[in-house]
Amino acid sequence: MKNISILSIDLAKNVFQLHGQNKQGKQVLKKRLRREELRSTIANLPPCLIAMEACIGAHAWARQFMKMGHQVKLLAPQYVKPFVRVNKNDQRDAAAIALAASLPSIPSVSVKSEEQLDLQAIHRVRERLVRERVATGNEIRGLLADMGVVIPTGEAAIKNLLPTLLEDAEQPITHRGRLLLDDLRSQWLEKEAHVKRYDRILKEYSKGNEECQKLMDIPGLGIINASLLWCYIGDAKRFGSGRHVAASLGLVPKQASSGEKEKHKGISKQGNKYLRKQLVHGARAAYRVLLKDGATGRLADWAKRMKSSGKHPNKIVVALANKLTRIAWSLLSKADAHYQS
Repeated sequence: MKNISILSIDLAKNVFQLHGQNKQGKQVLKKRLRREELRSTIANLPPCLIAMEACIGAHAWARQFMKMGHQVKLLAPQYVKPFVRVNKNDQRDAAAIALAASLPSIPSVSVKSEEQLDLQAIHRVRERLVRERVATGNEIRGLLADMGVVIPTGEAAIKNLLPTLLEDAEQPITHRGRLLLDDLRSQWLEKEAHVKRYDRILKEYSKGNEECQKLMDIPGLGIINASLLWCYIGDAKRFGSGRHVAASLGLVPKQASSGEKEKHKGISKQGNKYLRKQLVHGARAAYRVLLKDGATGRLADWAKRMKSSGKHPNKIVVALANKLTRIAWSLLSKADAHYQS
């Protein structure tokens, strides 16, 4: 136990597999523990490097282990998978985590604070409610079209036009259909209210967070994107540059190069797909503003130059999302930095 240099833990709900190895890479510990035994076992170990996959519960365990004096390294699952030998089981998973953690070239995931996890949870719940709201609205339009009534897209049609249609006896909608559509509209309004409540929570949080306020000065980064990006980046120093942040989000071209032949495809789409989607949407809105005649500054000049070059707007928008992400990293990495157009 005293010779352990790296202790890897294969996390689960109730059963945890431990794999310990010394500085020479030789296995010195192989143990299976229940959840109630893990904390006391780690507390009795001398300080060492504890490696885990960045999965559910990893950040909470990491904070506890760091308080005990241990170093913690969280690894993305895709970097651990290549080291699993032959067939997969808990023991081989733990051994693969230890092997990946021993390589300096394998990047680690920063340990999120409780504040960051709470903010991340709010965004996840809000995104689910938005999807359900859109699905409910599409269901209402589909049912109405099947009954012979077509309404325009948009929230106003469900909020204002639908009650009028349901009260109009001339419309070809049965009594049961009217009751069903009224119930679906109530569900839509309920989800809309929940989304707005989470929007208010994020707005209040962003007002009290200095880092979010700095990010919101960047074009295309509003309350949603600023709080989401700060939650993702956290400690900006863990990234070597803004390009590393953009690459971790999949906002860079996928390569298929060999020898002296370089071939670039579409973006890699790695990392957090929700954040990447939000950044691209924000960049699309910013791109329209930057192209206006009154827009000035280096970013506006860049956007106009890209448009005049004949590039497809979608390519420019993704490139702008990449650029905005790098600007955000630069602001977060410097305490006294502020955005200047």
